[in-house]
Amino acid sequence: MISFPLFVVAAVFFVTAVRKIGPWTLPIWAIMGAGAALVVLHGDISPSSAWGAINWQVLLFLFGMFILGQALEESGLLASILNPLLPGRGGPFLFFLFLTVGFGLLSALLMNDTVAVIATPWVLGLSRRCRVPSKPLLLTLAFGVTIGSVMSPLGNPQNLLIALKGGWANPFFPFLRYLLLPTAINLLLTAWFLTLLYGKSFPEAMPSASFEGRQRPGPLLTPCKLSLGLLLFLLTYQLVSLFLGKASPFPLSMVSLAAASPLLVAAPRRIERLKKIDWSTLFFFFAMFILMEAVWRTGFFQGWLHRTGWNLTALPVVLGLSVGVSQFISNVPFVALYTPLLMKAGASTETLMALAAGSTVAGNFLILGAASNVIIVQNAEKRGETLTFWEFARVGALLTLINTAVYWFLLVERG
Repeated sequence: MISFPLFVVAAVFFVTAVRKIGPWTLPIWAIMGAGAALVVLHGDISPSSAWGAINWQVLLFLFGMFILGQALEESGLLASILNPLLPGRGGPFLFFLFLTVGFGLLSALLMNDTVAVIATPWVLGLSRRCRVPSKPLLLTLAFGVTIGSVMSPLGNPQNLLIALKGGWANPFFPFLRYLLLPTAINLLLTAWFLTLLYGKSFPEAMPSASFEGRQRPGPLLTPCKLSLGLLLFLLTYQLVSLFLGKASPFPLSMVSLAAASPLLVAAPRRIERLKKIDWSTLFFFFAMFILMEAVWRTGFFQGWLHRTGWNLTALPVVLGLSVGVSQFISNVPFVALYTPLLMKAGASTETLMALAAGSTVAGNFLILGAASNVIIVQNAEKRGETLTFWEFARVGALLTLINTAVYWFLLVERG
């Protein structure tokens, strides 16, 4: 008999896919919140355990990033930096390629969730200025940050977990050795795939005026520049520390809050700005941690892994399980479960890299497969745009298969 938390997760996926009830569209945060409330009320997880399941580091990290992202949008600072870099000519493929690779490189250095927070308003502004549809650009952002984050131990939380458990003196070397080439190929294929689907909606040449980005002089601009500089400095420090094989003394939540501190202290209209933060996305993650913990406590997936009889270190098995199971219990809990099993079985570096690749590109399959997807969708909905479950899945499902095949083939060849 299926346990109640698994039934609730299935219901959350179903309602997220439908979302519309009569004239009303249910927000994703409310659906996830209802799921978390149900497992607590049903007694599958106690209130104290639910509270303990919440990852406050993630919530504080997102809180700081939301403050910075909002300021970058209001001040025009981000647009003034990025817009002049965009290719005005070369056709839709070059445009998609530039965005996909750019988002991918940024996520490898700054973490995918950071780029999702900061870049969503910019992407929507670009859509308005260029008079092109927003959905292809939102998909480009979602797929770009997910794929690009694969090749770096700092690209996403599950990669960082693998890097810390892997025992390498310098975790950047195995990630770049095994994952740089397939990631570059996947970014190229993604740009081609998006051009194939949406290229006809984009002109061969964009008007140069569309790429103009002007800073808005005012009391917000200086603290915004200081915040962005602090973020880049602290993340560079994290990057260098990890490259040297040393643990950073700064958790990512502290990096985010330190970067946001000039805006919290010196920027004007601080209370008004706090009210505009994407609280609904923070609540979504608050609820998701509770629901995923309840699912985890059922022991269903742990027991299922042991009962399959599969060779859990085989590359196809690792990639398949990573993509599939991550849809239901999220990729970070899955990696936390699977990594000790692989280490105990004496898994090779190739196997751990397959775990990093599979658990990450799982986010391209469905909206709920990656935290960055939810950030992008909810950020867009605040501004009157959205991506539905099916709009994402009908592109992401095939793209995930392509991405997974590329990683499997090149990891096998490299192995």
